[in-house]
Amino acid sequence: MNFHILTLFPDMVMNGLNTSIIGRAVNAGLLSIEAVNIRDYAFNKHQSVDDYPYGGGAGMLMQAEPVYLAYEAVAERIRKQGEKPRVVYLSPQGNVFDQKMAEELSQEEDLILLCGHYEGIDERVLEEIVTDYVSIGDYVLTGGELPAMVMVDALSRLVPGVLHNDVSAEFESFQDNLLEYPQYSRPEEWHGKKVPSVLLSGHHANIEKWRREQSIIRTYERRSDLFEKCELTEKEKQWLKDYLDDKISRHQE
Repeated sequence: MNFHILTLFPDMVMNGLNTSIIGRAVNAGLLSIEAVNIRDYAFNKHQSVDDYPYGGGAGMLMQAEPVYLAYEAVAERIRKQGEKPRVVYLSPQGNVFDQKMAEELSQEEDLILLCGHYEGIDERVLEEIVTDYVSIGDYVLTGGELPAMVMVDALSRLVPGVLHNDVSAEFESFQDNLLEYPQYSRPEEWHGKKVPSVLLSGHHANIEKWRREQSIIRTYERRSDLFEKCELTEKEKQWLKDYLDDKISRHQE
């Protein structure tokens, strides 16, 4: 998968992504990441890309032309016959990024990520080039670089071969709208807390059952919004009801 990040701060993006699993995947040729400096396409000697917004208001606005020229420089290399490149604009006005969206976007061969800054980007160029508006949460950041890095990380994990253990991407948090179960490593006892005995039993069916139950409990207690979307069997629903009834009973004693 090839990521093309249009940004005012290419060093920030590349320094953050050229490490750990992502960096190894790039070195192995499984991923390609480039940061395109929008300032390189400015049409003045000071490489200024911003100006005051029409109608007044606080702050500066990124101008349309440098953004468009940076986009075109990438698009002409990756554009397929008759197809417009997929361009994601990182904005709090977009759809909230989640695992389902990550799975869908990870199918793209090339993805352009547009990082805004200042008070945003001239609406006219957004209308012309952007195919997707994506937010990583309901809060304001100084620019789109951090959201772009979050997306690259999440999508990269879904590219075959990036994770040494391909099962990791399949069974971690948010699969089936359930959070990941608690995990433990050596020693068997730490600060007086013991590893659950089922994990030491070697009985794989019981372990998988325990993990599934723990994922259900954790999602119910921590992420009610996700829990509403998850699909449980009738047996699991009854088990959860019994578990909660027992918990309430013990609390009242």
